[in-house]
Amino acid sequence: MDYLEIKGGKKLSGNVTISGAKNAALPIIAATILSDKEITLTNLPNVVDIRTLLKLLTMLGGTVDHDKTVAKINNGSITSTKAVYEIVSQMRASILVLGPLLARFGECEVSLPGGCAIGQRPIDLHLKALETMGAKIEIKGGYVHAMAPEGLHGANIIFDKITVGGTENIVMAAALAKGTTTIINAAKEPEVVQLCEMIADAGVKIEGIGTNELTIHGTDREPLNFKTVDIIPDRIEAGTYLCAGAITHSSITLNKVNPQHIRTSTDKLESMGCTFDIGEDTMTIYPPKELKPVDLTTMEYPGFPTDMQAQFMAVAVMSKGESLIEERLFENRFMHVSELNRLGADIWLKGSIAAVKGVDELYGADIMATDLRASSALVLAALVAEGTTNVHRIYHLDRGYDDLEGKLSGLGADITRKRESR
Repeated sequence: MDYLEIKGGKKLSGNVTISGAKNAALPIIAATILSDKEITLTNLPNVVDIRTLLKLLTMLGGTVDHDKTVAKINNGSITSTKAVYEIVSQMRASILVLGPLLARFGECEVSLPGGCAIGQRPIDLHLKALETMGAKIEIKGGYVHAMAPEGLHGANIIFDKITVGGTENIVMAAALAKGTTTIINAAKEPEVVQLCEMIADAGVKIEGIGTNELTIHGTDREPLNFKTVDIIPDRIEAGTYLCAGAITHSSITLNKVNPQHIRTSTDKLESMGCTFDIGEDTMTIYPPKELKPVDLTTMEYPGFPTDMQAQFMAVAVMSKGESLIEERLFENRFMHVSELNRLGADIWLKGSIAAVKGVDELYGADIMATDLRASSALVLAALVAEGTTNVHRIYHLDRGYDDLEGKLSGLGADITRKRESR
């Protein structure tokens, strides 16, 4: 198992290119099941989760030609509609094959999902919506068995709460359904928008893209013919590198970034004293000599993203004053707090709120990553900790960050990937 050895205190500078968004690429890969022809995806991030989902397609019988950032996928040869535990247990995004498999083939079996242990993320909203569209669903032996032998039909879907994965699954299912499906309280994330645009570009009429009400006019099981899709930049990776600049008091430039997608992160960094030069797809951060504290509450897009909460907590640790951070979306997303405190942070928890009292110094130690975004927060803290910090269990990082140590090294960080001794 690998770990990262980080020697803190290095000033960062230079440019970093933001990779494609993992959370956009995953539903788009799943959506290729809606077609029986080849489709090319470009700007894929070179991360474990992408390779895992592409492997699942090949296990279903599809063909995949994948080279780092480009994949040619042809699902015309799918022979199986069973997504096995071996794959789905590794990443919960695998549940996104449920909607397209059911819509195209009329039946499927998908293992209940795994992934980061940041809290309960039940798929009951996905299943209830598919039942409303005519599916018969049974959960047995750890698998979701879904049947719609006559195909799915359009329906009015009202989500009790906003669900990104649920919105994506139902958009894909509705694309091949008979009739019109309306989704009320749909997620509005940029990743959802790109999925809708991909399906609309294939000829499916979708109204309300980018709003909380989507109307999809299905093709009645007629497979789609997709154009090439270039994955949007990863807004969470971009935000993470901005936090790296802020916490190390370093000016760095991000290339291939969408400034509109990270407005909430840049707004919060501005409130902490940072300034920016913003171009069409570039952004340079200029941190202040002293960071101000920050108050933030995680919310669905366009609110502050839960996937940036941990990174901002790391930055808040080095601010002058006390910050308050409220996590409203996941009940178990403060697992990084104890590890940050091991480095010398002063963070107190009460329920869903963390009080972060800024400190003057952090000190290197052995710390353990607990989930994907917590891992990046620990790396950020290690960049400014005195001495050496070893971040263990970085397989979490590898799921979602494309060459993190390579990109940080290119900015001047002293970071090395090493192998744990047995």
